[in-house]
Amino acid sequence: MKIAFSSMDGSPDSALEMRFGRAKYFVLYDTESREFSNYENQSSADAAQGAGIQAARNIVESGASAIISGHCGPKAFKALSAAAVKIFLIEEGGLSVKAALEKYLSGQVAEASNPDVEGHWI
Repeated sequence: MKIAFSSMDGSPDSALEMRFGRAKYFVLYDTESREFSNYENQSSADAAQGAGIQAARNIVESGASAIISGHCGPKAFKALSAAAVKIFLIEEGGLSVKAALEKYLSGQVAEASNPDVEGHWI
């Protein structure tokens, strides 16, 4: 299974990006191989509108079946849910991708049932 993390710079040591659609990168973690990779999301991060939907499309294209981010708006949430991508939100700022992964693997992160911010949240 691949898990995607919204990321500031694409490395496992980078901070978790709190805004899903505006993440410049997604760090991917493969639970079988235990390897990290990254997926660039710059075009979504710079979009005037539709960033969340484009980011959701990128997550689906990456092959991830789960996303861990700080917050997720309604359009992105709907697009991810429609593609059967599970959404996990960590509102604790300053965590690295590796720290977020540890929280997830230890069962400290619950699956989100709804978006937690309005569209165009800054």
